[in-house]
Amino acid sequence: MEPLLQKLYKDTVRDALKTQLELGNVHQVPKLEKIVLNCSVGSQGERKQAIEDAVNEVTLITGQKPVVTLSKKAIANFKLRQGEPVGVKVTLRGTRMYDFLMRLVKTAIPRIRDFRGVAPKAFDGRGNYTLGINDQSIFPEIELDKVKRTLGFDITFVTSTNNDDHARELLRALGMPFRGKTAVNKAGESVEAAA
Repeated sequence: MEPLLQKLYKDTVRDALKTQLELGNVHQVPKLEKIVLNCSVGSQGERKQAIEDAVNEVTLITGQKPVVTLSKKAIANFKLRQGEPVGVKVTLRGTRMYDFLMRLVKTAIPRIRDFRGVAPKAFDGRGNYTLGINDQSIFPEIELDKVKRTLGFDITFVTSTNNDDHARELLRALGMPFRGKTAVNKAGESVEAAA
């Protein structure tokens, strides 16, 4: 079954972005290619147990088992040897990507305390957006009484465009709550107001 957000993109968002960004071809319209979730537990005391907990919780959040990342070089000050596990990462594509984005935007982000929107300038210059999450407990899949340690992670949204403004409009159309003034147009959609 096709995810609701993917259906929304194909039916309405793609055509709206084509006219809004004044693109000549539908294949020039930016699209979401993948979402990469990266969690590091490098400074934790019991590194082996921390990696195990991170694998379990990232699996619960994303629905896909992550890959354990290893250190590339030894750093004596951090008591770190080369080849030791330091974190986990998972790459989401297709239906799992759209399902995760829907849960992130509709249920997880609104649960952040004192939330005023995500930073609209956290783009890398190539159309990719990275969002930092400080606590995994904002996701409803995580049971608060079973949380042993706080895990923070980065969520990177990789788009098919190299233009940050086009990528920002794509993520805004998919429901990403960027910080800033917004107004509602006649159709009932929220649009950025002139400052």
